[in-house]
Amino acid sequence: MANKTKQALLVIDMEEGFLNESSPLYIRQAADTVPRLAQVIAKARERKIPVFFVNRIYRKNGTDVEACRYEHWLCGGRCLSPNSTGACSIEVPKAFVPQSGDYTIIKPRFSAFFQTELDLILRRLCIDTLLLTGTTTPNCIRATCYDGLSLDYNIAVIADCCSSRSEAVQKANMEDMAYIGANIITAEEFLQKEFEIENQVEAVRRKVAEDDTAPE
Repeated sequence: MANKTKQALLVIDMEEGFLNESSPLYIRQAADTVPRLAQVIAKARERKIPVFFVNRIYRKNGTDVEACRYEHWLCGGRCLSPNSTGACSIEVPKAFVPQSGDYTIIKPRFSAFFQTELDLILRRLCIDTLLLTGTTTPNCIRATCYDGLSLDYNIAVIADCCSSRSEAVQKANMEDMAYIGANIITAEEFLQKEFEIENQVEAVRRKVAEDDTAPE
């Protein structure tokens, strides 16, 4: 039987700039996940699972925009800047507005861990398992998944609360993350029960300890 894990829910980049069909950064699948993800967030709060909203906010002058995205950002109305409005804004749906007890992380790149305080806060909270949701799967979700695994967190991806530009991309990335060690679950599995994720890190530590004390 798996050890009990202490979980945190990460909601990544669910901002108007990615959800509004008039935005140049629009991800149709992301907008489709909003109702399910809202239910997951509510259930996480009910279960006292810390909720982290991890968002992207670019400087007004674009000096922190990724090189691969800069021209698109510039021509697209400087999306996700503090002064942006309407379809390009950093506003979020009502269900994704942080409440008392939630956490907000601003990330400068794809991974939620890259140059942020996320790992520090998770360690202080004694979190060992991350539930990943948001957009997009091949970029921010995958980068956060791989960094989380590298930092020895157990990772679960709530597949139908994540999104890509196509079903083919979504499927391929879920398969890759599962292959590398992430647990792939559904919103329904999370909502129906306190889903117990296999504590892979603890299993390895126990095995190492056993091997270390075994007679040669």
